[in-house]
Amino acid sequence: MAIRKKSTKSPPVLSHEFVLQNHADIVSCVAMVFLLGLMFEITAKASIIFVTLQYNVTLPATEEQATESVSLYYYGIKDLATVFFYMLVAIIIHAVIQEYMLDKINRRMHFSKTKHSKFNESGQLSAFYLFACVWGTFILISENYISDPTILWRAYPHNLMTFQMKFFYISQLAYWLHAFPELYFQKTKKEDIPRQLVYIGLYLFHIAGAYLLNLNHLGLVLLVLHYFVEFLFHISRLFYFSNEKYQKGAENQKLDFSTGNFNVLAVRIAVLASICVTQAFMMWKFINFQLRRWREHSAFQAPAVKKKPTVTKGRSSKKGTENGVNGTLTSNVADSPRNKKEKSS
Repeated sequence: MAIRKKSTKSPPVLSHEFVLQNHADIVSCVAMVFLLGLMFEITAKASIIFVTLQYNVTLPATEEQATESVSLYYYGIKDLATVFFYMLVAIIIHAVIQEYMLDKINRRMHFSKTKHSKFNESGQLSAFYLFACVWGTFILISENYISDPTILWRAYPHNLMTFQMKFFYISQLAYWLHAFPELYFQKTKKEDIPRQLVYIGLYLFHIAGAYLLNLNHLGLVLLVLHYFVEFLFHISRLFYFSNEKYQKGAENQKLDFSTGNFNVLAVRIAVLASICVTQAFMMWKFINFQLRRWREHSAFQAPAVKKKPTVTKGRSSKKGTENGVNGTLTSNVADSPRNKKEKSS
């Protein structure tokens, strides 16, 4: 009787693109559940919390301002539901960019695994930074922050936000929260996960801080400036990976005064050190200025301390009580027999 040998073939391994597409399909189904919930009266009240912005306030029209009422928003606990829904939307957009743009370029360029992951990272971030920078600039122009910069600090705290401002911050929080599950979807290497967690955590900390501390005006300006710099960095890295001739631009690292080449390690470190020292000096001046103002303000607010009458102890106090009230002689003490005898002598 022949004995059948057990098959030693390993199970088929799912491709990376199939895994990403599978997760994107699941997330799309979850997002569609919230959208379909708006169509039914029973589930509309719950679904609207996830899809639309909450905590709106309608301000009546005034003669000085507009002729129509204005709808403004403030933040609250229900914003977490809205952030969750748009986090699902960010995952879907991430998968679309990956499948229809970055994966096609990767197949044509034949990158290594290291370059493949870095190219995907820069491709996703450059698209996000460009979109967020253009959107933030549009809000700055429409809200007159550029023509009148005093709006950034005037009438603080800025408890109320326009629709564009609040939607911008909700989208920012949703995007950086979606980066956590993307670490699993993109099969990020274990050695790269700590760097990514710090990177994502810093963005969430500062964006949420500006949102919760009513610093949305100032936070918007700083985000636009920072996103523009990050966009330039990731675009440069995309060019670096896409063409080998861009990878040879810094090969000449010899000091040459005749040609004006100062691309050497000592000069680069000196320039970096001068920038760091300048930033540290400016921060030191700023902290000292704020501390001086805080001391002046606290000294001005401190109430004047009333001086209490000093009470002497020992013989002096006893002598004072014998001489009278507050050290003055009474008539009885002045006319005592002892004092009369001293006067007659």
